[in-house]
Amino acid sequence: MTMVTDTGVSAEEREAILGAVREFADTELAPYAIERDEKHVFPRESLHRAGELGLGGIYVREESGGTGLSRTDTVAIFEELAKGDPAVAAYISIHNMVAWMIDTYGDDAQRGQWLPKLTSMAEFGGYCLTEPGAGSDAANIATSAVRDGDDFVLTGVKQFISGGGEAGVYVVMARTGGPGSGARGISSFLVPGDAAGLSFGALEKKMGWHAQPTRQVILDGVRVPASAMLGDEGRGFAIAMSALNGGRLNIAACSLGGAAWALDAAVKYVHERVAFGEALAEMQSVLFTIADMRTELQAARLMVRDGAQAVDEKDPDATMRCAMAKRFATDAGFDIANKALQLHGGYGYLQDYGVEKVVRDLRVHQILEGTNEIMRLIVGREMLRPSGSATQQRGGAS
Repeated sequence: MTMVTDTGVSAEEREAILGAVREFADTELAPYAIERDEKHVFPRESLHRAGELGLGGIYVREESGGTGLSRTDTVAIFEELAKGDPAVAAYISIHNMVAWMIDTYGDDAQRGQWLPKLTSMAEFGGYCLTEPGAGSDAANIATSAVRDGDDFVLTGVKQFISGGGEAGVYVVMARTGGPGSGARGISSFLVPGDAAGLSFGALEKKMGWHAQPTRQVILDGVRVPASAMLGDEGRGFAIAMSALNGGRLNIAACSLGGAAWALDAAVKYVHERVAFGEALAEMQSVLFTIADMRTELQAARLMVRDGAQAVDEKDPDATMRCAMAKRFATDAGFDIANKALQLHGGYGYLQDYGVEKVVRDLRVHQILEGTNEIMRLIVGREMLRPSGSATQQRGGAS
């Protein structure tokens, strides 16, 4: 009898999917990760091949051309991808978030126009929320969208946009309401990458994530038809926030993958390295460190799975559980990678070993998709609501 998971995919199918992803990571990502990092190479061809595997629309519905997998299966996929290269895996995560938004909130025409290109990764997606003056305070974005007949005219600057200058479509959050309208005055638009008036800043010089481009996206009177609005007017902020539950899980899973790779590298190294006439693997301090790294990794993995399950089940605590998972897993992932570097000693600081790259790549996961301070704010506010005791009970029983 074939066992079927609670997400509708049989255990055999799930293992086959993860096996294919693992092979892709081993052949298309891992062998080139250090070179792409050093030379700042955006791996377009490898991403096209990822699309051929169905990795461009992992949780886009099958009827829309996606793979239609659950969030529980999705986080397992991103963990495997990040073992090959966390920077590339993280970009695939952002691309998937864009495709999911169009599938979930778009109309038939929008889905028909963009999803075939995105799910195949023939074209890439960009998510444009953050601005130079509105990072964590996203409800106060200043980019405007002014109605002009049958069109909207968009003006403003978006900051820290992954895939900037490479994407075929950008989901842009812009203010359609007047001053002081806050979150309720924000709408979402689909802006083609070749739109007149759209330009891009210089490549940002970053600590990590060198294999994906990050630029400002500059909208100077970009005109789009009213039909390019994604969802209803004034719902853009809610749409952006709904996408972040999945985005936070994905980036947490990327931290798991990078940390798992670093832990494996550390285990291999301490077996090979001898100091003071003794293998590092035989030293109690090293043994304890490895044990703590493995324990933290497993705890983080379970929290990410819990958040994914909450999204799959549409649990009322899903946002809080995703925030907890994102905060815990990205903190743990960076800590594990940093400990792996320390166990390598001076060699960990050298680029040839790849550990310092993973440390640099994972550091930004504590910042993007909502900083970990914002994750604490989400959890704390939820717990201290008047109904907090009921929330606690639901969270404890999950």
